[in-house]
Amino acid sequence: MTIETPALLDALNSVIGIPLIPFHGRCIDYAGHAKNIDYLMRNNSLSESRQRVISIAGTSLVHHVGYDDQVKLLDIAGQRMEGQGVLMAAVVPNPLPAAADLIARLAALKRPPDVTLIMPLSGTYGPAGLYQTMLAFAEEQAHEHGARFLYYYQRSRDRDMIIRLIQDSPHFIGVKIGTREEDVLPFTEALDESKIVIWGIGDRSTAAAEMGAKGHTSGINIVVARASDEINNAQRRGDFDAARQIEAEIAPLEEIRFMEERAYNYSAVMEAINCSGFADVVGGTGGPFNPVVPAHIARRIKGIMASIKHYHH
Repeated sequence: MTIETPALLDALNSVIGIPLIPFHGRCIDYAGHAKNIDYLMRNNSLSESRQRVISIAGTSLVHHVGYDDQVKLLDIAGQRMEGQGVLMAAVVPNPLPAAADLIARLAALKRPPDVTLIMPLSGTYGPAGLYQTMLAFAEEQAHEHGARFLYYYQRSRDRDMIIRLIQDSPHFIGVKIGTREEDVLPFTEALDESKIVIWGIGDRSTAAAEMGAKGHTSGINIVVARASDEINNAQRRGDFDAARQIEAEIAPLEEIRFMEERAYNYSAVMEAINCSGFADVVGGTGGPFNPVVPAHIARRIKGIMASIKHYHH
């Protein structure tokens, strides 16, 4: 355990940058990945000298790369962070024995993750089964590896059981909301200060912050780090108007990322990097199931980036 849980909770009340994994053809560009981590670590505009939080998760295409690659990506990120910041892994929980093996491998790294995000469970299951299985799994992984978890909430049917899971397990320290703003309140009202509710759908996060969410995940932090950081800075000091002003500037890019059920969540970020000509980050050529955007989308992104690229540094 590299950071005590109360300090970790405060650190997560921040921007959780989820940099895309760059690909060159069919292969992961590991040097490009290292360069992207370096960019995020060097370009930190968070207030109060707060440390950067970096996660390898959904925007990173964690569902589409093998476990060996995931371990290598986390290892590189941890090395480039040089003992600074907070490192978050993301683990798809099925099949569960494979997830346990991955957590063990990550725990054995020189810089293990500080916290692990449990991605939404797929396949056939019931809410009670989710609660019982994840409660036991967290206990086992905490005992063996000191693991701490966040749960990615995405299915309304499971809400009450996920709340109960987080309340009952000392190893689940909070939840990432991956649905709608109106789903924030049931969690913030049910969970006390020993847990955290994180907004998980990008930088347009101020409405959730006003409902008690703390921190937000960002897929565009790798493109416009200062914008994401300043949104969080404003939210932490309670200046929601200032946060919304910056949100309005980056909203056109976020709208493209989330259109057509998030069809361009990854590829719009890649295009934003590539069309801007940034030398300190790598977008790549397209990842598995995520090719370059269509030409008309690329033109829109180029116009958007012309107006917000000053937030890159």
